[in-house]
Amino acid sequence: MNKTLLAEFTAREGAEDEVARLILEYAQKVREEEGSLAFDVYTKASHPRAFWIFEVYRDEDAFQAHLKAPYGGPFNTALAPLIEEDASVLTFLNPVT
Repeated sequence: MNKTLLAEFTAREGAEDEVARLILEYAQKVREEEGSLAFDVYTKASHPRAFWIFEVYRDEDAFQAHLKAPYGGPFNTALAPLIEEDASVLTFLNPVT
């Protein structure tokens, strides 16, 4: 079964351009992962500093491989001082069948 999640965070005032640059750079790498099916980056229309990333991985193994990718740690380290939360807020999703 696919592993699907929504990652959310809010850029600090004035950091939204840098956050967008970082996340789009990161997205290119994640989209190249063998088990990555979707990595779509959005901002909330009514609050453009609120970033939402919709992620789908082939399965749990693909998600675990994503977490172990060598570029994830540096991305999160660079992102941390630019966002309001301590880290991305992750919401795991299940399909309605």
